[in-house]
Amino acid sequence: MKRPWILWAVYAAVLVIAPMVWSSSLALTMLTQIGIAIIACLAYNVLLGQGGMLSFGHAVYSGLGSYFAIHTLNMIGDGALALPVSLVPLVGGLFGLLMAALLGYVTTKKAGTPFAMITLGIGELVWAMSLMFPGFFGGEGGITGDRTSGEAFFGITYGPANQLYYLIAVYCFVSTAALYAFTRTPLGRMLNAVRDNPERVEFIGYRTQVVRYLAFMVSGFFMGIAGGLGTLTFEIVTAEVVGAARSGAYLLFTFLGGAGFFFGPIIGAVLMVLALVLLSELTQAWLLYLGLLFLFMVMYAPGGIASLIMMNLRMHAFGKLKPLTGMYAALAVTGFLILAGAGAMIEMVYHGQLNQALGPEMTFMGVPLNIEGTGSWVGAGIVLVVGVVLFELVRRRFAARWGQAQTEIEAALRAREQGA
Repeated sequence: MKRPWILWAVYAAVLVIAPMVWSSSLALTMLTQIGIAIIACLAYNVLLGQGGMLSFGHAVYSGLGSYFAIHTLNMIGDGALALPVSLVPLVGGLFGLLMAALLGYVTTKKAGTPFAMITLGIGELVWAMSLMFPGFFGGEGGITGDRTSGEAFFGITYGPANQLYYLIAVYCFVSTAALYAFTRTPLGRMLNAVRDNPERVEFIGYRTQVVRYLAFMVSGFFMGIAGGLGTLTFEIVTAEVVGAARSGAYLLFTFLGGAGFFFGPIIGAVLMVLALVLLSELTQAWLLYLGLLFLFMVMYAPGGIASLIMMNLRMHAFGKLKPLTGMYAALAVTGFLILAGAGAMIEMVYHGQLNQALGPEMTFMGVPLNIEGTGSWVGAGIVLVVGVVLFELVRRRFAARWGQAQTEIEAALRAREQGA
């Protein structure tokens, strides 16, 4: 884009206007978590997308940043430290940087699978330590704090949810801009080279381990900031923040959003909060749905949602997208039939296993079902089969038209190059 400042202005406007549009307490809670998740996923993508480093324990650095931030917050509340509460996330970032400098030196000595296994081992080690040293980690109950304990700054106490949101929005925008700027630096470019061809990087005189190590520390700093913001949001830090589940969530949703594009982790962060907050409340089988979504994305769209957006923007630029709108609508309808049929069967299984005390009757998408009656199972099966058959028919036609459009685009690009 010739004027990237327009995108940044839109991004800033969205951050400012969002709590005005969605002003309920639930919406504000989700918006604050989305802001934190954006920083964490972008920081994680410094490793995964930009450096090709698969980490299974990167929540260690956001989690340890959270612990140090909660201790700092309590020191402010006790009067032992004169520091504005708004700077507590920076303290978490500095501690995340320190831990990344200590642990990353060992971790980045290897690449590929050994790197992934080392990060997994360090993650499990820190999680075990969080239960072994209650003096710092607070044991199973964790450590609590009060974000309103500091002195008010022009009446800002961060007690109201909207005040906290705008603090997070500022950190989110600045962190996003800083991480984008990092991708434009020589170190960021060299990190891409280490990802793509480490042998050539070594051949021209750069040490790949040093490049990975520096990038690891950059990522650790912003992960610590995300952890510090999480401390202010929840005012409690437990061992869960350094657990494998948190690390897995960063990996899963960064990949789903699209690790190959800078804005992909932002999409993944939004999806992560929607899944963890909304989807988990709607159904007990939310992890199953999430796993199936991840499976299908790996199989059919390994570039994530961002890659799908970019491919369709390319089609639009060449005037090939409009003829496919009808096919997209057909795919959406048939896909909904598959989701309805499969979802009904999954929900009936979960209801029978986990909610037997509520009786055999249940409702799914407004349709009453009886898990003990064959009619509900047969009906759900018919909807599923019909959806699969129709979806496959539409998908084949769509694939043929998509392939033809791609061929025409390539021909147009060759003609353009020859004309130039």
